Amino acid sequence: MADTIAETVDLLYTIDQEHLTPDQQIALGAAMAALAQAERLDQISERLRSIHQVLNTFVMRAGVDSGRC
Repeated sequence: MADTIAETVDLLYTIDQEHLTPDQQIALGAAMAALAQAERLDQISERLRSIHQVLNTFVMRAGVDSGRC
């Protein structure tokens, strides 16, 4: 997903905004807002993956520790 976001950012910033119609400017603004939201969701997803890994490690260790008793 990060590659797609980076490619989209590059594409959006190559657009010559001075030659856009008002409707196109609105559409570009909406696209940039959607992109910002996608970037934020990607960051949240990455953090959730990290949390999931930590929790899995705890569960695995708890299982190993309880098996020793």
